Amino acid sequence: MSNRLAGPLADPATDAGYPPDHPERVGFFTDTSVCIGCKACEVACKEWNMLPEDGIALLGQSYDNTGALGSSTWRHVAFVEQRVSDTKAPVDLGMPTIGTPGRLDPTTARTVGEGNGADSGALRWLMSSDVCKHCTHAACLDVCPTGALFRSEFGTVVVQDDVCNGCGYCVSACPYGVIDIRPDNGGAFKCTMCYDRLGDGLEPACAKACPTDSIQFGPLDELRERARARVETLREAGVDTARLYGEDPGDGVGGDGAFFLLLDEPEIYGLPPDPVVTTRDIPSMWAHAAVAALTLAGAIAASFLGRRR
Repeated sequence: MSNRLAGPLADPATDAGYPPDHPERVGFFTDTSVCIGCKACEVACKEWNMLPEDGIALLGQSYDNTGALGSSTWRHVAFVEQRVSDTKAPVDLGMPTIGTPGRLDPTTARTVGEGNGADSGALRWLMSSDVCKHCTHAACLDVCPTGALFRSEFGTVVVQDDVCNGCGYCVSACPYGVIDIRPDNGGAFKCTMCYDRLGDGLEPACAKACPTDSIQFGPLDELRERARARVETLREAGVDTARLYGEDPGDGVGGDGAFFLLLDEPEIYGLPPDPVVTTRDIPSMWAHAAVAALTLAGAIAASFLGRRR
């Protein structure tokens, strides 16, 4: 069924054909300002979903051994190093900072109250646990030819591996690059928001394991309100760069079922700044194709009649 919705109050489960009394839409709010990079979410996700391990090879000098979301990594904790002198955001938010004996003045990268304690090479880590966004307008649902991808009664997007034919259409359709094909069986895989746990009234494994509540799970509308309040709190504390990503129902994907509080531009975290549903132009393309076909048919008919005369 179509997952095309209109307006900020769109309900993807209702649009997918579920009765009006279906469960309320749930989602993730990931507050990166309190993420400590422990990767407990990654481990819990792998354990519960019995995902293959990614090895222990670290990427360069980073503690990131997974690199990106993929068929065997449904939660990925990114480690982004920044020089404090290159950012306007405060660094005293509980995030690890390298080479600093005290709190840093974010505008000068000098240690506050330390006189000669300047450290122009000081670094801060931005950490963020990325995941499938469970879009309101999900292009992966539009292009799947087998029904392997479906909208659940909770408003989430789930892949059924035993129905997937491995065509890969969903991989190229996803505006976030989330879905991936597993080489050993050729099927597409991504986060299901622990669909099996939701049916039993349990929160997803990653949110359950997060020690700082960086990953929060619950009714999506409540999470949005909580996130907006959190941004206001941070901005009042001087964190002018705090912003929400994927929370706006009016964005190019109709709002995400998993959204984030970021402390810098989305590109810094490897997220597209203005994601759009990649199948948005399909209806107009079909309309133009139909007009072109009718025009061609009319031209052929006119030519045929002209020759007969």
